[in-house]
Amino acid sequence: MNITEFSKIAQVSKSAVSRYFNNGYLSQDKREKIEEAIRTTGYCPSIQAQTIRTRKTKLVGVIIPKLSSESCAKVTEGISEILSEEGYQILLANTANDPEKEIEYLDLFRQNRVDGVIFLATVFSQAHHTLLRKMRIPVIIVGQQYKGYNCVCHDDYGAAHALTTLMISKGSSNPAFLGVTNEDISAGLSRKEGFIQAVKDAGIAIGASNIGLSDFTMESGYVQTKRMLSTALRPDCLLCATDNIALGAMQYCREKHISIPGDIMIAAFGDNKIDRVTEVSLTSAHLHYTTSGRDAAQMLLLNLRTNETVPKILKLDYEIIERQSTQK
Repeated sequence: MNITEFSKIAQVSKSAVSRYFNNGYLSQDKREKIEEAIRTTGYCPSIQAQTIRTRKTKLVGVIIPKLSSESCAKVTEGISEILSEEGYQILLANTANDPEKEIEYLDLFRQNRVDGVIFLATVFSQAHHTLLRKMRIPVIIVGQQYKGYNCVCHDDYGAAHALTTLMISKGSSNPAFLGVTNEDISAGLSRKEGFIQAVKDAGIAIGASNIGLSDFTMESGYVQTKRMLSTALRPDCLLCATDNIALGAMQYCREKHISIPGDIMIAAFGDNKIDRVTEVSLTSAHLHYTTSGRDAAQMLLLNLRTNETVPKILKLDYEIIERQSTQK
């Protein structure tokens, strides 16, 4: 059944039917006639026809770095919550922390009909920059700050400075940091810089061995902690760039009977649920991931409604959740 046939059954004009299905203004009388005709016929307009007419698919591409990540799940939940209220559906792409996959999915969404993209970015290469400039649909970047684009990010530097200052105030005189690649500006570089500045502010001198590099896994956190704690002057506090890294560090300490927080304090970022149920609960910076997803979705919807071209940066605050791992 097409719209012409349906409008005759409903005894209203085709334009009235169109306004009804596009949330336009209608008199109560016409609205009731259309709804009665829907109940009688089961009529639903063709999505393909609507797409051709409005040039809108009601689809949004969402690119995430890790499907199993609790933080990514929270961001995605926030995105879905807002977009579903507006009748949008999401197409979820998992890159498994592979920057090349990010490029592939950005290009896929560029070439296929989606109304916009929400991109949980990790790193930005020249290939990212080139492809982002080719996008003809709105792109909202989450978790990173990238010049010239709408972004929702976190105060990673401030959270790192606050966590480090907390452990120094508890008596640490030899702090250490276990981070990730500096190519990841937020989780890598900003958190490391926040740590380094807090150490300088406290007047503490540390060596190069006090700053280590991990990947995002517990296994790497375990291995790198073993290396760092095998030095002659063992650190008495350890700030980890992610909760997963910290859990690996805590596992090593448990196996080697290194007391937390007695021998070493440990803190991290993410405030994941598991932090509360480990043998020694983990102090962590709570970053507002669900809120960032909601804000990114609202930013995208505003851009779609207004075609706003001036990029906006929204930086969210943090909360330090202190638990047993730093309570000396």
